[in-house]
Amino acid sequence: MFSSRDAYDNDFCPVRDELLGEMYRASAQGLPMLVESVASDVRAMLALFCYRRSHLYSLALAIAASCRERDLIQLGGRVGSTLYALSREPAARSAPSLSYGNRKPITLSTKPLSTFSPIEDELDDEDMAQAVTA
Repeated sequence: MFSSRDAYDNDFCPVRDELLGEMYRASAQGLPMLVESVASDVRAMLALFCYRRSHLYSLALAIAASCRERDLIQLGGRVGSTLYALSREPAARSAPSLSYGNRKPITLSTKPLSTFSPIEDELDDEDMAQAVTA
């Protein structure tokens, strides 16, 4: 069994980038066909890969819903067990479509990250006395 640490250290996408892109863009009806085209162990690796990326979270749940618990736990340990449980929750099944229109918007701050007051370099009496005698 791989540890969760091994999964993070050897993090790579287990399918072709093109297939991952097709899954990402697939409709709720087309996604199951694409997922079923992948072997069960690779499917579990793909679910774990997607789960570690917030923008692929809903895809991870959809893929994990088609995985066996044993495969997810064998490849992901506790993370795999958690992913299996999340994918079986009713809220996960009724999640909105994966299409572009239903994504959460990304917002960027328009304020400065932090403000600093200027450093005032005033000499006190002691420093002034040392400067005069030097």
